[in-house]
Amino acid sequence: MKLIYRTTLVALLPVLASAGMTSQIRPASAEELTVMATGGEWQAALRKAWFEPFAKKTGITFNEQEYTGELGKIKAMVETGNVPIDLVTVETSTVLQGCDAGVLIRLDYAKVADRARFLPGTALDCGVGIDVYGDVLAYDTTVLKEAPTSVLDIFDTKKFPGKRAMRKAPAQNLEWALMADGVPIAEIYKVLATPAGVDRAFKKLDTIKKDIVWWEAGAQPPQLLASKEVVMTTAWNGRIQNAIDKDKRPFAIVWDNQIVEYDMIAIPKGAKNLDLAYKYLAYAAGPEVSAQLGAYIPYGPVMADATPFVPKEVLSKLPTAPDHMKTYLVGDVEFWGDHGEDLVKRFNAWLAQ
Repeated sequence: MKLIYRTTLVALLPVLASAGMTSQIRPASAEELTVMATGGEWQAALRKAWFEPFAKKTGITFNEQEYTGELGKIKAMVETGNVPIDLVTVETSTVLQGCDAGVLIRLDYAKVADRARFLPGTALDCGVGIDVYGDVLAYDTTVLKEAPTSVLDIFDTKKFPGKRAMRKAPAQNLEWALMADGVPIAEIYKVLATPAGVDRAFKKLDTIKKDIVWWEAGAQPPQLLASKEVVMTTAWNGRIQNAIDKDKRPFAIVWDNQIVEYDMIAIPKGAKNLDLAYKYLAYAAGPEVSAQLGAYIPYGPVMADATPFVPKEVLSKLPTAPDHMKTYLVGDVEFWGDHGEDLVKRFNAWLAQ
């Protein structure tokens, strides 16, 4: 797998890589953690907020890998007995599935932090929360003269004609489909747990299927907007905010009907550096440390005692800001843990039709 980054050698990498010498300069005695995450601006933010400060504090270097978030990749490593990673970032539904499948270890929170310090639903048996993010709608203000007011406007092809992008997965899309079809937010998962509810959600998705461009990696939505391949896209709020702040893109975020979720980190079964992995998890759970991610990408901390340490200029950009929480759904991790595998199969079959 490709070596993307080693903290202690950042300044030297460009020169050494061009000379083909990166594999020759690693100190034989250096302790190293291998982390697999989903890349892009988000992984860059993890690096700046946590990986680099942790490496500076402890002398432990990082070997970063990238993947698209699928459980199958982790499962294949564990089943073959070849587990080259120590930590992996995952979605909450993936944590539950991976825990049930026995491919993620059950965490010893005595080595991490008091579970009571975490927001509800972010300290799971096999995964610990690292941030709060919002699944939102984004658009280019120079393309759409009339602003969408809800994520559900993605289903209105009459008012907003053109291609639109959605993540290539059933989660979030099925919830939004039911919302757009008139199901009250409080009843979404109750309805989606029934065969009739699933049919209803896919029927609603059918109405825009020919207009959808599917994205798989978090970096793609801002790219699709910038290239004007789509007029709007669902996205993770931080990826769009970074495009606005750093790349000066004329994008806007629509928060109404956002789905609030958590990113998590887990230890795959068979990880070789278990003690180092726990050392990192304990470090990242510190309130001041937990709050630092928002300075690099606007995702909120999962530690209840971290909010006072979030930079003030960042608070208004977080999915949990009061103005952004008027109409929202909290993603139900247990629902996706119970139904995710079947719904992924149904979704893939629907895509192939």
